[in-house]
Amino acid sequence: MRDFLAKHAKELKPSGIRKYFDMVESLPDAISLGVGEPDFSTPWDVRSAAIRSLQKGYTQYTANRGLKELRELIVRYLAERFGVESRAEQMIITVGASEGIDLALRSVCEPGDEILIPDPAYVSYSPIVNLCGGVPVSVACHAENGFILTPEAIERAVTTRTKAIIVAYPNNPTGAIMTREQLEKIAPVIEKHDLLVISDEIYAELTYCGKHSSFAAIKGMRERTVLLGGFSKSFAMTGWRIGFASAPEALDAAMLKIHQYTALCAPRVSQHAAVAALSGGFKDGFASVENMRQEYDRRRRFLVKEFNDMGLACFEPRGAFYAFPSVEKTGLTGEGFASALLQEEQVAVVPGNAFGSCGNFHVRCSYATGMAELTEAVKRIARFVKNRTKS
Repeated sequence: MRDFLAKHAKELKPSGIRKYFDMVESLPDAISLGVGEPDFSTPWDVRSAAIRSLQKGYTQYTANRGLKELRELIVRYLAERFGVESRAEQMIITVGASEGIDLALRSVCEPGDEILIPDPAYVSYSPIVNLCGGVPVSVACHAENGFILTPEAIERAVTTRTKAIIVAYPNNPTGAIMTREQLEKIAPVIEKHDLLVISDEIYAELTYCGKHSSFAAIKGMRERTVLLGGFSKSFAMTGWRIGFASAPEALDAAMLKIHQYTALCAPRVSQHAAVAALSGGFKDGFASVENMRQEYDRRRRFLVKEFNDMGLACFEPRGAFYAFPSVEKTGLTGEGFASALLQEEQVAVVPGNAFGSCGNFHVRCSYATGMAELTEAVKRIARFVKNRTKS
């Protein structure tokens, strides 16, 4: 029988994150700092709303764009929380923010088009660009610059084939954020080269130093920005698979067509849950979100201090729920460190090169886990580092 696999499917590399998750399952005493998922349960009022929707028999498809009530709530949410203008008629409820990334890239990529991607960045961006026939181009971001995109770095990466740039802040895996002033500095370069911006703001609510700044709120940038967000991280709703995409009119229409043929609509029960999450948030000032943020902040400060105390230089994350320490002093690459740490101390972290070449000597550690496990994991890592750096 002939080989039916397409070349692009054969060449697609497995996720560098998933490998370590699978290994942890075979180690009963392992502690995982690899999972990018809140350890909080979805608030009860949100779960209760989903249960009520099932009891009422709301099990049919929704419109392709999603429930109008939810889209209108998201428009209000973006305006009040982040100063972003949007329209319910130009909003698509997606199967997580991940579908939004896929829809945006499939709508713009043609063979040979180059898409600029910050490095390090979320593992899915480059593979999706490849699947769309585009060419992912890394824009190096370094700890000494706060892991941000700079005008100079973008200029070095741009060619005549560059079509879009992904802006992903707060950042996974570094925890970096970009302030409004920093975003304003890259806007002229983006305008100069007539680039589309795909702004992944899934961690918007998890910002620890001031308020999140949305690229879509920068003057003159709204009409060239696809804004992606969702409920997974900020509202502890990862398994509900519910996100949203707000794009310029022509691009919105293209994304909707692809969404119609591939997903049809996001799960209805999840949409009702998202309605409850936002409705409740407006009533109580997003108290559950703030409580989670404060707890993550406590863990963030603890973990960064511990890494620096054990000699692993650690950039201070200002958003999301990851620390990204350098392990270079151990003489190991991030991949070597992660493999040895798991074997010797049964602590799972993710090698930084899973997120781009700039992470070669880093590992990503999630602090979206309880303090007891985090404390034990730090003890094991410190012991491992001490053994590796003995004179």
